[in-house]
Amino acid sequence: MTDATTADISIAVDRCVAVITLSRTRSLNALTAEMRRRIADAVPAFARDPQVYAVLLQSTSPKAFSAGSDVREILGLRAQSRDAARKAFVDEYSMNWLLECFSKPTISLINGMVMGGGVGITGFNTHRVAGENYSWAMPETLIGLFPDVGAMHALARMGPTGAYLALTGRSVRRADAFRLGLATHCIGERQFARIAEELALANPVDPLLDDLHEDCHDAEPLAEFQDVIDNAFSASTVEDIVSRLRAVQGPKRAWAQEVAADLERRSPMSLKVSHRFLKEAAAFDIRQTLSMDYRLACRFLDDPDFAEGVRAALIDKDGKPAWQPTRLQDVTPAMVDAYFAPLPAGQDLILPPREDMQKARV
Repeated sequence: MTDATTADISIAVDRCVAVITLSRTRSLNALTAEMRRRIADAVPAFARDPQVYAVLLQSTSPKAFSAGSDVREILGLRAQSRDAARKAFVDEYSMNWLLECFSKPTISLINGMVMGGGVGITGFNTHRVAGENYSWAMPETLIGLFPDVGAMHALARMGPTGAYLALTGRSVRRADAFRLGLATHCIGERQFARIAEELALANPVDPLLDDLHEDCHDAEPLAEFQDVIDNAFSASTVEDIVSRLRAVQGPKRAWAQEVAADLERRSPMSLKVSHRFLKEAAAFDIRQTLSMDYRLACRFLDDPDFAEGVRAALIDKDGKPAWQPTRLQDVTPAMVDAYFAPLPAGQDLILPPREDMQKARV
């Protein structure tokens, strides 16, 4: 076995499998720029190594695969310079694209939460294994941002359910994740070591995971509320979504009221931009989605809600962000349009075409 280890991440080759292990457990494996750089540096080498059959991603944390990107680090970079913070997003979205274009089986073993940037390093894997404690979320609207790392490509293809997940930031457990295609297999954590060993022996991944897949059921599957989600989140504006939720009567009223309250705690600008992005991403491929991610991320870096959301949720933890604007109705179409306008000449993110990435053996 060859191994390159830091306190936060270990990257090793064990016989025929390359293993990436996230071990920043005290921060729930929040991904730093250095962790992303290590992954981006390793993946092309794995592609070119004839001994490596597959790449396995795993976590040592009992609570999380990854709670996302370290947004406090990004704000620290922004305090240094806008260019430094922008580069962090360039590097992250370029790494996401690298993983999407990778030419060998890539298997993530997820038991615990996977959110934000963690979705970015697993969502483009060929196989996404959900353990019994799996939960998936893109909670960015709570911190004045938007679902990025290419996730809008998948969310935009889920109809109202994708809008529900993108706007509310609520989590789903593994049964719903499997039904929605976010997870490819449901396999208990007790089998993770066996999976790693079988991959190290170059045993074919599809029969292995298919044989271990188990029926998975959650206590409160999202399908119980599918009619409410379909009705509310098919609305053409965020204001109408909230209105439809508030109007729900009967046994599902309490749940609908909780979801409406969740939306009302989130950044109005983030909600409006994310809702618009859902509509546009339906016509985008993954490369275009990541490029738009960068454009929007640059705009959020320049505006106050991102820093304020991180302060309220993660730094002071007072849960009282002062959003600008404070109300949905104060976010005008012109304000949203400005987020989607091209960056100044030469500043938009242009990722290499997939064909070029494949020629480079990634």
